[in-house]
Amino acid sequence: MERTHHIYLVPGFLGFEHIGRLTYFGHVVRFLRERLTALGLEPRIHVVRTPPTASLPDRAARVAEAIDATARRSGAPVHLIGHSSGGLDVRLLTAPGVGLPTVLDVERLTARVRTVVTVSTPHHGTPVASFFTTLQGQQLMQLLSLSTIYVLTFGHLPVAALLWMGSFFVRFGGLVAGSELLDELFAKLLEDFTSRRRRSVRKLLLDVVRDQALMLQLTPEAMEVFNASVLQRPGIRYGAVVGLAAPPSLRATLHAGIDPAAQVTHALYGALYRLIEAAPTRVAPQLAAAQVRVLRRAYGTMPSRVANDGIVPTLSQAWGQIIHAAVADHLDVVGHFRDAEHDPAHVDWLVSGSDFDRQRFEALWADVVHFLIPDATPAGGSASGGTPRPRETRNRTRTRPR
Repeated sequence: MERTHHIYLVPGFLGFEHIGRLTYFGHVVRFLRERLTALGLEPRIHVVRTPPTASLPDRAARVAEAIDATARRSGAPVHLIGHSSGGLDVRLLTAPGVGLPTVLDVERLTARVRTVVTVSTPHHGTPVASFFTTLQGQQLMQLLSLSTIYVLTFGHLPVAALLWMGSFFVRFGGLVAGSELLDELFAKLLEDFTSRRRRSVRKLLLDVVRDQALMLQLTPEAMEVFNASVLQRPGIRYGAVVGLAAPPSLRATLHAGIDPAAQVTHALYGALYRLIEAAPTRVAPQLAAAQVRVLRRAYGTMPSRVANDGIVPTLSQAWGQIIHAAVADHLDVVGHFRDAEHDPAHVDWLVSGSDFDRQRFEALWADVVHFLIPDATPAGGSASGGTPRPRETRNRTRTRPR
């Protein structure tokens, strides 16, 4: 068995490798490195930089270029893991006969790919993408981007801005938010930047809104075409991690506590969750019998058509073998949940009330490791000793979301 393995982590929509002290895949990288090293392997883990809202072919081309730049002279196997829309990037890259905007020999690069893992990926689209193509959706996208930049620059949002944002998200849940409130929020947040910084921030926000290619491609209608043409490559094993978050509730609101920032992100989560619920009902994806069995075992019942993780419907996330089904929101699964005692601390950027924790995070990614390299055994041990794969870790998610 090969000891060296190249693993590429691909972020989703508006994803990033590193902003300030926040890293998109920071906790995932740490866990994978520690677990694979304990198995006597030599992991080479790469976080891919992709254009935030560019088209899927452009993003897939960046993944190909990352593989070429870091593993061109290595004969070691390659594994691709994509979160959210990043899962579609890696599916497109490995599709037989794909044509991408790059001069690289994609067929040669993908010949070394052993596994493709998609995490909370909208394989059958998401209504959120349709919303973000509207004027109101573009305004919300700019607001979220600006507030994130503000937090990373100054450490926290002003209390007044948090109150305004909370009011906006509550009204947004009813789809009646007004542009006047948004204008006030933008003015409040931008006034604290220097004039030079304001210009650069405005340019970034305009770029995000102008490049809507990805959003259009993530709609349920567009994904029907994608799935009809993007086929699986023989010789590659495809697996998926599925998430289902707790529906918004009074208990979850109270559980968020008195922290204004937590209440604001919880209000945002509730608005997004209900937006998916309110979307026109479409025919549910046709799942394989094995996929249905895993979902029933994990959740105690088959998720409904409107069940989601705050961004992507749960049933839309099934593709290939379901590796793990978790009670978690869209960001929990990549380590963005509350755990102040961990070093470095896990920070919850989308408070959903799903009670995802470190134990469930490690169980999820232990299942991913086992899928990537199923014949790996602990260094100096055997399959029955050392630190084997946790038994039936999917069953740890059986607690039904509230």
